Amino acid sequence: MLGPLGHVGSALAYFATASRQHKSDLLTARQLAAPLPLPKGLELTWLGTAGFRLAYQDTVIWIDPYVTRLPLLDLVRRKVVPPSKEAVARWIDKADAVLVGHTHFDHALDVPAIAKQTGCKVYGSASLRNLMGLYGLADQAVVVEPHRAIEVGPFKFHFVPSVHSKLQLGLGIPYSGELTCEHVDGLTPQAYKCGQVWGIHIEVAGARIYHQGSADLVEDEIKDRGIDLFLCGISGRRFTPKYVERIVGALAPNMIVPTHYDDFFRPLDAKAQFSFNVNLTGFADEVRAASRDIPLHVLDIGVPCRSTG
Repeated sequence: MLGPLGHVGSALAYFATASRQHKSDLLTARQLAAPLPLPKGLELTWLGTAGFRLAYQDTVIWIDPYVTRLPLLDLVRRKVVPPSKEAVARWIDKADAVLVGHTHFDHALDVPAIAKQTGCKVYGSASLRNLMGLYGLADQAVVVEPHRAIEVGPFKFHFVPSVHSKLQLGLGIPYSGELTCEHVDGLTPQAYKCGQVWGIHIEVAGARIYHQGSADLVEDEIKDRGIDLFLCGISGRRFTPKYVERIVGALAPNMIVPTHYDDFFRPLDAKAQFSFNVNLTGFADEVRAASRDIPLHVLDIGVPCRSTG
């Protein structure tokens, strides 16, 4: 396990080999871009970051949809960036529910705008309800209970208590605590506090899907083994001891789709790039070390995946 100095060294090493790592990750992405086997009628689309659209029998649910994509400089300047009406109108066609794993800006910033546009309910933490309340939409927010089943059309889902990876050199979680901002004018990127973190288990079309938006876990809370499809956030996994080995052991998934490795400061319609020091190739190696029997599938942003049968 790396200490703070080890993480600093890892970052410096990345800078020294960034070009080579980028080429390796591109090659890995191409090699793992095989068709994703899905149940007939189920459609899955990756929105980049930890965002997904799932559609089945005319019902659409979203997980952590983030389409506004604020620039890195706005984060550094602590600039208030509202949800982009244009981006939401372009990327969000309909929504019967939005599920939110935690309330950092790259998971929750666009949720109130999506709820307002579609009138749907949103499901997640008390911090999510606080965020919705700033927009006068608290009545559309459902604060979930651990493991309690919820049904929306053909989808059945429950939330699993989890934790966020300690991105601050393995010592702390960035923007931890509850979202307590009192006005939308104060919603800088830093004001989107993490809140309670959840893994999300979804059942639809005879398949079981598990979404983990941040690379840490509470093993004792994971009760669903033999998952058909694991949507695995991989950013920050280096700060969680043996993360891949532990989460693969806990879920025993049949296949894995890595997520949250793209540069989420780039516009969603720009050419995708890799996030800082995420190392997609290394993740593939870690999965193979944990279990050589689990296939990996890399998705293209914004391209729907459907059953090929």
